Amino acid sequence: MPQIDYYLSPISPWTHLAGTRPAQIGEAAGATLRYKPVDPTALFQRTGGQALADRHDSRKAYRLQELARWAKRLDVPLKPRPAHFPTNAAPASYAIIAAQEAGGGDIAALVTGLTRACWEEDRDIAEDEVIRDCLAAAGFDPGLAFSGMLQGAEIYPRNLEEAVAAGVFGVPFFVVDDQRFWGQDRLDFLAAHLGVTI
Repeated sequence: MPQIDYYLSPISPWTHLAGTRPAQIGEAAGATLRYKPVDPTALFQRTGGQALADRHDSRKAYRLQELARWAKRLDVPLKPRPAHFPTNAAPASYAIIAAQEAGGGDIAALVTGLTRACWEEDRDIAEDEVIRDCLAAAGFDPGLAFSGMLQGAEIYPRNLEEAVAAGVFGVPFFVVDDQRFWGQDRLDFLAAHLGVTI
């Protein structure tokens, strides 16, 4: 059974645009999908990228155009300048890690719920209340927002090290076999590699 390592951040608009398609691909391929939240700023620093705030104005402007194009193409609501961006994505990332380890809910729904909270609903995914709401809506114990903090805090930096070692340099990023796929716009290639269509 193939394994897809899915490196993501709940604060990334591109993770939001990926939606549940990674889970659909994994299910269709009979693959195990492992969600591995990482700190994108730390990942950029380690791999030669630049944080959004440090990019040239032309790159920032192009990013906004691309977000609008892809949101329209995918019919996914997205506010290009949400009220709580940037924010600390670590607590939401810890919750994803803890929920995946605990099981019993829908991890794809949790990730999309968190990204939706930021990019559609102008909610701050650093807040415990928002994280608890998303956990509960995805079928997880909302108490994981507290009880899973230590576990999440231990695994989160490990995910970063694994990402760097695997050749990951952005999010969302998918690694399966010896192949790497960067971006939600490469999901068709991931599906083709696994011999499925979505």
